[in-house]
Amino acid sequence: MKSIIVNKNIVELEYAVRGRIPQRAAVLKKEGKQIIPCNIGNPQALGQKPITFYRDILSLLENPKLILRERKIGELKSISNYALDLADDLLTQMETGLGAYTESKGFSFIRESVAKYIDKRDGIDSSQPNLQSNPDNIFLTDGASEGAKAVLELLITNNKDGIMIPIPQYPLYSATIRRCGGAQVNYYPDEDDDWSLNIENLEDSINAAISDGINVKAIVVINPANPTGAILNDDSIKQVIDFAGKHDLAIIADEVYQENLYGGIFTSFAKAIGDRKIPLFSLHSVSKGFYGECGQRGGYLEVRNPPDVENSELSFIELLFKVSSVNLCSNTIGQALVYLMVNPPDQNSDEFSSFNSEKKQILDELFEKATIIRNSFKEMDGMECFGKIGALYLFPRINHLASGKTDFDYCMSLLEETGLCVVNGSGFGQKSDTHHLRIAFLPSKALLQNVLPKWIDFHNKYVNQ
Repeated sequence: MKSIIVNKNIVELEYAVRGRIPQRAAVLKKEGKQIIPCNIGNPQALGQKPITFYRDILSLLENPKLILRERKIGELKSISNYALDLADDLLTQMETGLGAYTESKGFSFIRESVAKYIDKRDGIDSSQPNLQSNPDNIFLTDGASEGAKAVLELLITNNKDGIMIPIPQYPLYSATIRRCGGAQVNYYPDEDDDWSLNIENLEDSINAAISDGINVKAIVVINPANPTGAILNDDSIKQVIDFAGKHDLAIIADEVYQENLYGGIFTSFAKAIGDRKIPLFSLHSVSKGFYGECGQRGGYLEVRNPPDVENSELSFIELLFKVSSVNLCSNTIGQALVYLMVNPPDQNSDEFSSFNSEKKQILDELFEKATIIRNSFKEMDGMECFGKIGALYLFPRINHLASGKTDFDYCMSLLEETGLCVVNGSGFGQKSDTHHLRIAFLPSKALLQNVLPKWIDFHNKYVNQ
């Protein structure tokens, strides 16, 4: 067959978390080397156990005859009456079970539950109807990524349409902007001030873009952040909102790590915006938090104050519905998990104590492992790490590298020597003349105790060669 021309945007897009270093790790694993995959936030791949309550419900939804079987065996049953009743009720509301297509936006009763969850999270009640979440503006998605892509595909119409993204950023955004043929507009949180945001930096970025003829349409904010793990304070959030209001921008709020706080405080953009008429697209997912159900692909997109659409009788919500309709619907297992995510077991249920015990254990262990890794940086020459611990990642700065070496070289050599697979900072973007890496703090403590001394030894030799 003769050669063909393909979409250059796809040829040129990059996605470092599954890029050359992880690909090399896969080769080494086939050759028998032990690999510790810390390149991606994939908790169950590194031994985190699924939440028992979630898997009990999913097993009943997948195989409803188990409900009748469990009820028949009475006291010998392995699943509580609470879980059996909940699964029965979910199947009744689904009507068609898990094997059929749903409404394009997802099951309506699940979207209603998501709206109630958002209101409860943000302290909104029936006395504030103008601030309440609207189920009709909620879309259940195959993970948060699908929601982000749908919004960006609608906003980007040509190579002069710009989207502001934080640097460093999660490569979903740079890759999707590239794929859609838009313009990436970088802004830089202040690393030395715990990755805080200030309006002066934001103004510098948008003014530079405008001078290049870019029509900036939206700003992406990831909170807690990926890859840095930083948790935005209220002042940073306010400055982003004021900035978006001043420049008539939409806000895309990636909030998938809102449960990964370890003592920090999360404020949603929905709550912070209040009754200001700023378009907001909020994302959440079952992949992160304490649940870590990455493979199930469940999430939601909530839209507030949708922008008007020029030259069309359709609203922005109707256009998102059209995109959802093309995909038919998100997967039903993911939808069920979203329901469980926003509806934890009732305090009076049999499941409440064990559910909260599992949740606490997972989050406590994540924080402990993050602290162990972060403390090890103190033994590495020229390694610094800023910000509160959040999300699933640490993003240390490597202040000293031999002439001609990059953080990619460092991370590849670290993999070859120790089996530890991390991602180079340049894969997420970073200020010029700086070097970083991102590590997901997911390995077991036993693995960390084994690999950290090797990493410390490798690092000090590498940076001082």
